[in-house]
Amino acid sequence: MRGYRLGAIGVLILFFAAVVATVLMPMILFNPKPTGHGNIYVSETKADPIRGRQIYIREGCFYCHSQMTRLQDRGMGPLVAAGDYCEETPHQLGTARTGPDLTNEGGKHPNGWQKAHLINPRALKPGSIMPSFSYLSIEDMRDLVAYIQILGANRPVEKFVQAPEEYAPILAAKKVDTNSDAVANVGKGLYAQNCATCHGLTGRGNGPDALSMETKPANFTRPFYKQYDDAFWYYRISEGVPGTRMPHWGENLTPEQRWYLIAYIKRFPQDHEEVVDSTKQIDRMQMEMEHVQHVWNPPFKEVE
Repeated sequence: MRGYRLGAIGVLILFFAAVVATVLMPMILFNPKPTGHGNIYVSETKADPIRGRQIYIREGCFYCHSQMTRLQDRGMGPLVAAGDYCEETPHQLGTARTGPDLTNEGGKHPNGWQKAHLINPRALKPGSIMPSFSYLSIEDMRDLVAYIQILGANRPVEKFVQAPEEYAPILAAKKVDTNSDAVANVGKGLYAQNCATCHGLTGRGNGPDALSMETKPANFTRPFYKQYDDAFWYYRISEGVPGTRMPHWGENLTPEQRWYLIAYIKRFPQDHEEVVDSTKQIDRMQMEMEHVQHVWNPPFKEVE
């Protein structure tokens, strides 16, 4: 019996030690300073975002949605800091991501969109497994939308299109001048060899392989791409684009080769969007690509 008692006492000691180390000590020692980027519970309308937060908790939204961007996240906005949650008690960090992260959801869509999404999620996002909250009263719906709209609204966004923070050191260590014509000329060959079959020689997304793709390649002549800086181009080339057949060129191209590609892609005209308006242009592109493949990979010729 004595051995069992000693074992039980040992287990209790370990349990309380774990509670002290993981709960009590952080509560006492970890006191982050407010960053000033936390949620501000002020609404421009009559809605009450504080009450909306209570409805968010009551309806169990935190079971599927997190409110904490992670280092490996892509396209979810700025990362958060511990000081962002000083006024959040209890915090709604969440763990599972059955639904998208809501850290920076505020302001992404108008109030009407958020309300329609809560009433009928699949009408706006086909395939969504989010249940309908159409049973909420008018007041509850209004306050819940107000709460969603303040999430991350006080967190500054330097750029609309921004590469993940882990790419900042890579940009700082860059030794290739992507604004150089000589560098762009080197990138032209890499583009023709690796990218033109999908994006086309002129960057309009009209390469010969584009016809068989459900998600079409990007048209680099769109003015939208003026927003891309070197770091974002490097990130996209390295990791590809989710939902497309674009490879992760970071596995095949060296960092220098990726910078060469960026230098050339930035040379595409972006004053207006060019489109393919006839199948004859596709045929012409096919002929041009066959010529490029012949130049880069000339047929084997036996020596007589």
